[in-house]
Amino acid sequence: MARKPVITLFILAASLPLTAQSPEDAKTWPRHSMERPRPPVVEPKYDGKPVPAPAGATTLFDGTSLDAWKSGNDAAKWKINDEAPPAILVIPGTGTLRCNIPLKGDGHLHLEWATPAEVKGNSQGRGNSGVFLDGFPEVQVLDSWKNDTYPDGQAAALYGQRPPDANASRPPGEWQAYDIVFSRPDPASDKILLSVTHNGILVHDKVELTCKRAERFLSFQDHGNPMRFRNIWFKPAH
Repeated sequence: MARKPVITLFILAASLPLTAQSPEDAKTWPRHSMERPRPPVVEPKYDGKPVPAPAGATTLFDGTSLDAWKSGNDAAKWKINDEAPPAILVIPGTGTLRCNIPLKGDGHLHLEWATPAEVKGNSQGRGNSGVFLDGFPEVQVLDSWKNDTYPDGQAAALYGQRPPDANASRPPGEWQAYDIVFSRPDPASDKILLSVTHNGILVHDKVELTCKRAERFLSFQDHGNPMRFRNIWFKPAH
């Protein structure tokens, strides 16, 4: 994805009349409260096709190898499946998968994921995984298509901390996209501004976090569901 389409992506998202609560409002709700208002359901803007990595991006998974990924201190125990284009398949029970390529400085992380086409379970038991960047809250991965759960645990939530501003989920089995952009407004500060776009919809807009790390590593969670991930790349801001 070239820089120009990314800018267009955020313009599309910003134009939507979302009504989610501010972070200040969120503080009044207990963690995982089922009484909390649900984010509005909106039409996704992503069509499920792979988004090409822009010039200057580092490819973390291109479909050919898991050499850059580890399961603990061992070689990756997740597998590459035989679909086109290839994807990483979670092997339930094998634990977290971690990329050994550090993401240095500010930038834009892109990844695509899909929940199982055959729906099993509900709430947190249905199509569950998570995106972890060292020092950041988990960006939840979940089948949130007509699947009710606590709002701070649905797809694209900052897990346990902040629901997304919208539910932009695609149906089970269809490919979805996260674009996670983080920037440090002041090089001398520990503050980070985090934005998350889910399927072309901006669902977290410059959420302020505290993070001292100059580099971080990407991990995916094994939550017992056969999830898929593909087309993972990182474009540094500078």
